[in-house]
This record gives sequence, structure tokens and C-alpha cells, in this order.
Amino acid sequence: MINLEKITDIHHPDLAVYFQLNESQLFHYYEPKEGLFIAESAKVISRALAAGYEPESFLVEEEVFTCVAPSEAHMEIRNLLANYPGTKVYLVSQTLLRHIPGYAVTRGLLACLRRAPMKSLASLCADAKRLVVLESVDNPANVGSIFRSAAALFMDGIVLTSDCSDPLYRRAARVSMGCVFQIPYTRLESVPSSNYIAMLHQQGFTTAALALTDNCIFINDPILKSIDKLAILMGSEGHGLSRDTIVQSDYVVKIPMAGGVDSLNVAAASTLAFWELRR
Repeated sequence: MINLEKITDIHHPDLAVYFQLNESQLFHYYEPKEGLFIAESAKVISRALAAGYEPESFLVEEEVFTCVAPSEAHMEIRNLLANYPGTKVYLVSQTLLRHIPGYAVTRGLLACLRRAPMKSLASLCADAKRLVVLESVDNPANVGSIFRSAAALFMDGIVLTSDCSDPLYRRAARVSMGCVFQIPYTRLESVPSSNYIAMLHQQGFTTAALALTDNCIFINDPILKSIDKLAILMGSEGHGLSRDTIVQSDYVVKIPMAGGVDSLNVAAASTLAFWELRR
């Protein structure tokens, strides 16, 4: 039986994790242990649950359970929640929820979930042939989009530098359509860009930096496809990869473009790169 509790005050303390705490506060909620994150919509939440993330609570529109003729979307939410009878489900009216910024994208359901322990770089690399490395990509929409492309286009894992946006932030997870839960990743905390290339080499990876230099090769160069273990390095939206990263990479790679255009948005470039360099 679903564990329902109706709440009529949006400032109720049990709803603080949904509406009062920011992403950083959620991240550190159980410090030093892994914290919390919020996921939106049944599709994204279903993928998080399928990946093994544990729910602490759910928040759902009251109308999902009170409407006389439930829609297909309502039944999807009911069926999902029925699998977690011991988890608290807070019911809040649509009238109250409409006052919450971003309510429309929740599609009637939010979940508060526990973060999982982060994989080590060695564990991520163990069976991988194609890795994505994101350096200083701090736009959550771009991170989410890159994760979605990586999951769809046969990448085996993603490595993020410490200054990248968190893949489990609400916007990143939403843009990825839950693919942040499908592809393994790790974060290199306190590892400067001048060091992580060596770490990848130690794991047997050849590195290919997407950048423009005098000695770069085209992304469709056959030598790239022939590499057994390849790490594809992509930089920030504004400045790209650091000079140290480019200098230390085994290859510098560019995507051919029409005259007058020298770059693509990092998310768009990732889709082309993953398709071309897949195994």
C-alpha cells in the first residue's frame, strides 16, 4: 500500500528538501556520507530507481490519486509509487505547486533520492574502451546533454574535473532524460588538468583533445578509430580545454566546419565526436 500523506502548507518542514534547500545543501546533507538530490518527472525518476538510487521520499500532485478518470501519466506514477510501499509519498495540490518555480517540468512527480558512492577512476577504466572527459564544463544543461549523447552513442563512461557541473543537479538530470543514471561516471576532485592526462595514460588510454591547433587532425582520421582505448577530452563552453591539457594530449582533434565558424557548442560537438569515434 502506498504510504500517502497530504500536506497543505508548501513551507512544511518535510518539504524543505524539495523547495528550501539548494543543490549544494542537498549534496552535503549527510556529510561526510553521500547526500541527496532531487529528480523530476516519472521517466527520469524511473531511470534513477532502476539504476539503484534509493528514494527517501516522493512528492506528487494530489490530483494523481484523487481524479475520477486518471490519465495514462497518472497511472504511470501510481504504478511507480506502488513499488515503494515503505517510502513516504507527500500529496500536494496542484494549486499550491503552481506557485513553485519550475513546477511545469516536474510533470506531477518529484523524488528525493540518496546519492551513491562515486566510482574510482581505475574502476571506471577497467573495462572501458571509450571514455569522455569533461574539463570545466559548468553548464548543467550541457552536461546533461553530453551524458545523453554518451549513453546513446556507445561511450563507456564519463570523467569530470572537479569544477564541472554536477550530473545529478535537477536541470542536468532532466535534460539528459535520466541518462545521467545510465552511464557510469566519476569526478576528479582536486586533480589539476595538468595531472589527469597522466592518470589516463596509466590506465592505458590514449587521449584525444577536441581543440584547434596548428597540428590538429580531422576527427575522421582513421588512426583514431584504430585506437583500442581512447579518451575524448572536451573543454568548457567559453575557453575550451586548458593549454596544459592540449599540450599533453596524444592527439588534438578538430571537426571540419564551413568557413567563418570555428567551433560548436560543446554538447553539439560531443554528439558528432561520439558517433565518429565510437567502437
